[in-house]
Amino acid sequence: MKLLALLLVASVGCAGIWAQNKGSQKNARDGAKSSATQQTTGARKTSATPSPADFAIERGARWLASVQGGDGGWGQDAGDPSYVRKNVPLESNGNDVGNTAIAALALLRAGSQYRPNVERAVGFVLQRVEASPADGLSITDAKQQTQVERKLGPFIDTFVASMLLAQVDGTFPKLNARIRSGLQKCVAKIEKNQTTDGSWNTGGGWAPILGTSLASRSLYMAQQKGVAINMDVMARADDYTLKGQKDRTAAPSAPGDRSLLALQPGIASAESATVVAGSAGVALYQDAQALEQLSRTQESREKNAKEIAAINGRLADPKFVEGFGSIGGEEFFSYLNIGDSLRRSNGKEWGDWHSKIAAKILKLQNDDGTWAGQHCITGRVAVTSAAILNLTTDIVD
Repeated sequence: MKLLALLLVASVGCAGIWAQNKGSQKNARDGAKSSATQQTTGARKTSATPSPADFAIERGARWLASVQGGDGGWGQDAGDPSYVRKNVPLESNGNDVGNTAIAALALLRAGSQYRPNVERAVGFVLQRVEASPADGLSITDAKQQTQVERKLGPFIDTFVASMLLAQVDGTFPKLNARIRSGLQKCVAKIEKNQTTDGSWNTGGGWAPILGTSLASRSLYMAQQKGVAINMDVMARADDYTLKGQKDRTAAPSAPGDRSLLALQPGIASAESATVVAGSAGVALYQDAQALEQLSRTQESREKNAKEIAAINGRLADPKFVEGFGSIGGEEFFSYLNIGDSLRRSNGKEWGDWHSKIAAKILKLQNDDGTWAGQHCITGRVAVTSAAILNLTTDIVD
């Protein structure tokens, strides 16, 4: 009897261990499945012990979600008029496509809890895209330019809308057909309106080359989702970028120089300068655009290794990384281009860059969880969104 009892105890113990191991294996599989799902959708994964960056991201994302407008959109300073600061002069009133798309991209990265906010934002963007004419680059009929349009070019709304629609394509069942149709419409607009030099530096703006970067990137993202892209357009964009880098080599700017070309006589600051020949106002912006475009695939990284190495060398200079000299929205978007580019190769340059820029961005966060630029693009919505995107460049979209 004692022997039988011992055998029963042993069998129960083994069964318990087997069940525990089976449960652990299931949990591991579920965890892996969850991780894979997060990576597919771009949702942020947080560690067991949240880092300062995790806290900062969540504070910024909560603020964005809390000030979203009833129409699903955001403007320069908020989406709900009650959250707009009365003592801050604004370029425009009301919500717009550019700020809305940028905010939605940030909330996509911040976590799945913001999915309802993103869906409402996508609805806002789709209404404007669908109502826009088939010809021309514009998807908005707003008479007054927004801050991001004035700085990155009047068609930045189209570029970031296309990026957002490419990102969410296939992820919102109720909107999927509209999303794909809207994405194809944006792609057609972008392709048809490329300038003869291969860029989209058109219509003015302080740093239109960042707009060109987002235009080209939106086409690449659409292609990744299976949308047919005119490869001649992509080739011309690559030629434009390579030519710009060769021109840099022929007549390099001094480290930290605010302008690729001398400011026009009588103009005291780069903020009010007319950008010559569609050039970015600051050397950092051009290199950020080039690095993102030239590093999208392993093949392109090998082909453009010389240009990439030259850019990485300049990024080692703190003065060069400062861009204009203070941190505005243009710097945040440039840092995002650089971070996403370096992340693709996942080498030492990526680790060093991410640590350095994350530390810089964390120091700039305001008490209410927002970020605001120190020059040019200063609006809380665009800059807070760009800060979140920078801090989450470790996410695999």
